[in-house]
Amino acid sequence: MKKNFAEKSVNRTFLGVFALMSATTILLHSCNEKKDKKESQKMISEKHPVAIKVQNIDDKNIISDKRVIYLTFDDGPNRGTDNLLKILHKRNVCATAFLVGQHAAGSKGQKDDLESLRKDRLVELANHSHTHAHNKYTEFYRNPAAVIHDFDTAKDSLKLKNKIARTPGRNIWRLNNVTSTDLKSSNEAANSLKNAGYKIVGWDLEWKPTNKMALKGNHQEMLKKVDSIFFNDLEKTSRHLVFLTHDQYLTDADSINELDLFIEKLQKSNRFVFRKISEYPRINEVLN
Repeated sequence: MKKNFAEKSVNRTFLGVFALMSATTILLHSCNEKKDKKESQKMISEKHPVAIKVQNIDDKNIISDKRVIYLTFDDGPNRGTDNLLKILHKRNVCATAFLVGQHAAGSKGQKDDLESLRKDRLVELANHSHTHAHNKYTEFYRNPAAVIHDFDTAKDSLKLKNKIARTPGRNIWRLNNVTSTDLKSSNEAANSLKNAGYKIVGWDLEWKPTNKMALKGNHQEMLKKVDSIFFNDLEKTSRHLVFLTHDQYLTDADSINELDLFIEKLQKSNRFVFRKISEYPRINEVLN
């Protein structure tokens, strides 16, 4: 009987030796692939039972008992962007920053942060609108043409190279293989963005803030939520989890430390790899 996430494939142990002989010749394709491969080989040599199992390889050369996590951060450049970059480099993991056009020109500090993000090898930039709907979401989504114009303005002003986007104030998905809208009143605007060529990505798990705009709860709670989503197959695409939080929640020492510990524990579990959102399954296909 399956007890937890880490034991999902143990019942296939007898085929493991054969699979490992073929799998060890394949390079893992991820932002931390060298470290991850080294740790994986160490696991096998140290008699970890979870490592001895059938290991199928998917289209991105990721061993199938690994789960993929996409770290995404909204509303940048903003307070906390510099702290985010420090954490990513400390842990050598990649992430996607969904940027707001107006924020990039909000102050000299934000302009500098945009340049830091643009030059950073670990960070991918994506579109989170130009105005963030002025935080008037219901009114914003009533006018699909204005929504498209807002995203086009952000794309041009931020000089974005792709049309990957996230809608402000809404968890909306519009990809070839995923269609979801949290509030149906936003359907027309979402479909219009898709028809305009935008690939809209929502999220599977959000680390929300306190009323003081700090990360709510702790990393242990978030790790349990990650395991629960994968165990119960609640992610939009199986084995791929899109994680969301915001730059502006990373301004106090506790929040910075909790996010750092969250990423560290995910890495040390040796069950996950990290990717940028442009590597999400089928995201680069031409939309129907």
